[in-house]
Amino acid sequence: MQSCLILPSLSTGNCRQIKLAGIDLWITPRIDNVFVYPADLNINRLKEALSRTLSIWPLVAGRFLLLNNTQYIIEMSDNGIPFSFVENNELIQWPTNLNVVLDSAEGRLQMFIDEVLTNKLHHGSADEPLFRLKITHLIQSGEWTMGISWAHVLGDAYTCLTFLNTLSRLYQQLELLESLPVFERRLWNRENADQSLLPFMKHLTDALSPEQSIERSVNEQITHDQINIYFSGEQLVRLHSIADNSMFTIQDVMTAYIILTLNTHCFNK
Repeated sequence: MQSCLILPSLSTGNCRQIKLAGIDLWITPRIDNVFVYPADLNINRLKEALSRTLSIWPLVAGRFLLLNNTQYIIEMSDNGIPFSFVENNELIQWPTNLNVVLDSAEGRLQMFIDEVLTNKLHHGSADEPLFRLKITHLIQSGEWTMGISWAHVLGDAYTCLTFLNTLSRLYQQLELLESLPVFERRLWNRENADQSLLPFMKHLTDALSPEQSIERSVNEQITHDQINIYFSGEQLVRLHSIADNSMFTIQDVMTAYIILTLNTHCFNK
């Protein structure tokens, strides 16, 4: 395995500090994804694209710190991101024919991912990166995989997807479509909290311990079957137009549609 650190092409973070709200402090979870490509990847071009992407997204090249035992921040310190490359001669081909693999219980994807060690982040860490990328070349089939590990404190799945879209477009030498990201967070101060809203925030008032959350997640994957739903780009655009509200993202509308469909057709009233 070959490993190196990819630095931002330009130092744009300048050690700026982004204070995190309590709702951002889902510290242990991370987003681990593997993308499979049937054609060659140009490693040097990918490294260059990642370097440029980190200059646009200095938050990702930062570190998660705890100041004075009271305030969590991400310091945009322009650190390098671990980049690993492996040539695999053992596997005949990508081991599953599924387009989407949910993997927490079975661990089939672990060998393709260099995991962010989020257990090191609880008290802050000046050493642990918040994003890692691993490329695997399956020699026998000619396939390539890109495994990414993203600490959830950086942002949710939509944020991760937007970052990867920037990386993809720079790799393909295409013009960026997204506006430049904004990293400042809206903090909710305790003295301004509206206590009347607490009964509606079950995910905060009825929170489980980390151990209980992990056990529940693993059990759900054992007792539930995976369903893959495919939306074309045209369908997503049409769905978004129905919402008739520019404040909603495509992800917002798709999530609402899936919830409505499940509530209408799958659950007893």
